[in-house]
Amino acid sequence: DLIFHQSLFIWSKAPFSGICHRVHHMKQHSSVTLSEGFLLDKDIEIGVEDMIARAWDSNPRVIKFPRKHQKSSSANGLRRQKRDWVIPPINVPENSRGPFPQMLVRIRSDQDLEKGIRYSITGAGADQPPIDVYNIDPVHGKMFVTRPLDREERASYHLRAHAVDMNGNKVESPIDLYIYVIDMNDNRPEFQNQVYNGSVAEGSKPGTLVMQVTANDSDDDTTANGMVRYRILSQTPHMPIPNMFTINSETGDIFTMAAGLDREKVSQYIIIVQATDMEGNLNFGLSNTATALISVTDINDNPPELTARTFSGEVPENRVNVVVANLTVIDRDQPHSPNWAAQYRIASGDPQGHFLIRTNPVNNDGMVTVVKPVDYEQNRAFMLTVIVSNKAPLASGIQSSLQSSAGVTISVQDINESPVFPTNPKSIRFEEGVPAGTTLTVFAAQDPDLFIQQTVRYSKLSDPANWLRINRTNGQITTMAVLDRESVYVRNNIYEATFLAADNGSPPASGTGTLQIHLIDVNDNAPVMMPKEAQVCERANPRSKVNITASDADADPHVGPFVFELPSYPPSVRRNWTVSRISGDYAQLRLRIPYLDAEVYDVPIIVSDSGNPPLSNRSIIKVKVCPCDDNGDCTTTGAVAAAGLGTGAIIAILICIIILLILVLVFVMWMKRREKERQSKPLLIDPEDDVRDNILKYDEEGGGEEDQDYDLSQLQQPESVEHIISKPVGVRRVDERPIIAESQYPVRHSLPHPGDIGDFINDGLRAADNDPTAPPYDSLLVFDYEGSGSTAGSVSSLNSSSSGDQDYDYLNDWGPRFKKLADLYGGGDDD
Repeated sequence: DLIFHQSLFIWSKAPFSGICHRVHHMKQHSSVTLSEGFLLDKDIEIGVEDMIARAWDSNPRVIKFPRKHQKSSSANGLRRQKRDWVIPPINVPENSRGPFPQMLVRIRSDQDLEKGIRYSITGAGADQPPIDVYNIDPVHGKMFVTRPLDREERASYHLRAHAVDMNGNKVESPIDLYIYVIDMNDNRPEFQNQVYNGSVAEGSKPGTLVMQVTANDSDDDTTANGMVRYRILSQTPHMPIPNMFTINSETGDIFTMAAGLDREKVSQYIIIVQATDMEGNLNFGLSNTATALISVTDINDNPPELTARTFSGEVPENRVNVVVANLTVIDRDQPHSPNWAAQYRIASGDPQGHFLIRTNPVNNDGMVTVVKPVDYEQNRAFMLTVIVSNKAPLASGIQSSLQSSAGVTISVQDINESPVFPTNPKSIRFEEGVPAGTTLTVFAAQDPDLFIQQTVRYSKLSDPANWLRINRTNGQITTMAVLDRESVYVRNNIYEATFLAADNGSPPASGTGTLQIHLIDVNDNAPVMMPKEAQVCERANPRSKVNITASDADADPHVGPFVFELPSYPPSVRRNWTVSRISGDYAQLRLRIPYLDAEVYDVPIIVSDSGNPPLSNRSIIKVKVCPCDDNGDCTTTGAVAAAGLGTGAIIAILICIIILLILVLVFVMWMKRREKERQSKPLLIDPEDDVRDNILKYDEEGGGEEDQDYDLSQLQQPESVEHIISKPVGVRRVDERPIIAESQYPVRHSLPHPGDIGDFINDGLRAADNDPTAPPYDSLLVFDYEGSGSTAGSVSSLNSSSSGDQDYDYLNDWGPRFKKLADLYGGGDDD
């Protein structure tokens, strides 16, 4: 039976096997008769769960264990087993209000009339987790549900019912019970996100997909309880119309519904989307909402527009990388995007490319910048035509604005320009060796300021060798010294000098020019032979030879090939030696005679270059002639003999020997004198080792860092010495020199007998012990002075002596604190 009444609609199949859709409470104003004999009285509010409970209580379903029916099929006693009935599932609605336990079915066996039967159930929900959801009356077989069920937690249960006798023996085979939890609409749709972000390009056509929202319902999606439908509740702002977007009710896709999206007017829409279950039935379904933020993305539908038709600026001549004018532009597209970023182009007025327009990335302005110097004498003003556009092309159907171009007037300011040397650097060629006072060239500069009459003066800025002079008025260059190509100031035959040209403008301006003098070489340097020293064997052999060459500071063709020859004087040179040519720059020197005594010989050689005219030089080479071994090398003995010692060396050696002997003699005399002084001393020890003198030097004692924190006032001198003089006998200060007559020490004879030394020392010791004026004065015993007017006596009054006994019995009279001290020093019965 299917019964509908206002918000109540129940699908009932005896006995209430299934229930679909949401069930609400209802309030009836007239009696309504339901199937299965239920009656709802007027003005009584009741739920379906209550009706289901009443139905089960009044007419519970009985499930019997299947019986085996056997029937004879033949004479031989064969029987056929009858097929069992299939037990239908048990349907239980979720979220039932009870009361609990609530009876579901009754299970019974046909044998319960014959014997006592005990019933039980097993499986998940009974004796397995979740435990005790279902239980059964073991005697009557009534099966109960103990608490409300939630289909979203568990949708079905599989239990097994058992029947045993009182002894626990199985009476019936277990039967399977399938319990299905009937879904109720108890869950609202839940959006995956509370806020969704989407975007759509401005100017999009109707029907353009924007985004999708999704909501999930935990209820059974095969029933209306879990079927979600979407709709748009509101749109903010309502521009240009309130319904700019629509949504697919089943999929949640949001589309544009109308044209007219313009980011420059509305950059973002806020859409409130509602999701409702029960297939969108607002009367019975549950709802939830989410927010969709739709951003309108920019397209280049607004061309840039210059704020003025003309712009102006000015620039000083000869200046570069300076901004002379700012071009302001307006673009309503998305800032700092390619649709907004401006690009400037000079269409006309600058054929030589003096200017470049850079875009300011912050404000999109065009900065007209000088990239190539301008000259006032050539162009006093520039008239530029500038066109502005975006980096991104305009959207389809958008035309450029008439305000995308403007004129720019740039005036050039005249400034005092520096004089310019027409040829810089200027190169001239001269032979080296030109005399002083020779005019080389005129190095004059030109003043670019044609409309101002100015005077140019010249001065020398750099002249490393100080060879040149420049005329201050006309720039004429003359020499002050001979030009030398071989000078260290000449690099690669070129000498460079720098000159300064300055005008008398306001402010003055100056320019520099470089003069390069290419010096042509002349043969003014004679060759020099190398090496300066060599050695050969005393006996002529093929290995006994010296290779010689020459160097010339000049350049080609005033250098090699060189000519080497021996002079005719002295005659012994050509008699003992000979020179043979090897190549243009090398020759060999060797012995002409078979044998020459071992010695050092100065061999003169004349070297001539190939200049015109040629220059010659007489050079000396020192050749050591020495005995040689079989390999042609000089032996050590032979080398020494060949080297020899000169007169100067011998004299130096003799002087050194004499000085060494004098030092030895002086040392011996000093030792003799020291020995005499020791013998003349009366004491047995050296005066330098006399410990008495050393001890007297240590008149100061000090502690470490921990002893530094003391009151220095205790060491101050008293205001007067009257209290010292007035002290009784035996009480005196020992941290200062006493004001009394000094004691007389025994006089030591100048030459005492060695046996009297011990007596002398003992006499001095006794005198020092009895002398109150002898240092040190116990400067660290600061306890002696306790301030001006102190009544305390000094501890120093306890005089000590190196000999003799002292009576300490008076310590017994000082009280118990001094008893221990009196026992130690006073003697007594314990001694």
